[in-house]
Amino acid sequence: MATVELLFSALPNHVRTARLVAAAVARRAGVDEAVMDEVRLAVGEACSRAVGLHLSNNVSAPVRVVLVEDEKKLSIEVTDEVPHRPTGPRRDEHGSGSGAAVPGEAVAEEEDDMGLAVISGLVDDVEVSADETGGSIRMSWPTTPDAVL
Repeated sequence: MATVELLFSALPNHVRTARLVAAAVARRAGVDEAVMDEVRLAVGEACSRAVGLHLSNNVSAPVRVVLVEDEKKLSIEVTDEVPHRPTGPRRDEHGSGSGAAVPGEAVAEEEDDMGLAVISGLVDDVEVSADETGGSIRMSWPTTPDAVL
């Protein structure tokens, strides 16, 4: 089992590097060449989402990408350190529970939902989680046994 960990500053120009690293590790792991574009796009989308969350919430911590290769699959996890509120009725800045979004929040959530929809369309095995310490998108693809290293 091989693992690669990538930490990068939450800047949009680093997303390309994360995509390139993911593609290189996927190729080495034996992910089918036909799905390499899906790997690149899904990792790029997940990293762009994490970068956007960090920037919009003034989080200076790096975005983390962990790529784990085992005998049967390649797993890639992209994590952010932005505290996520539990879903439910939204509260405005006055604490009222009217369900109305805080100004600007609805646009950010729509963009976030779109990114997750793109990832879900690209990856069959995807798991999204979030709590008060941050969020995570875990994706995996099958590998071909006896891949050439």
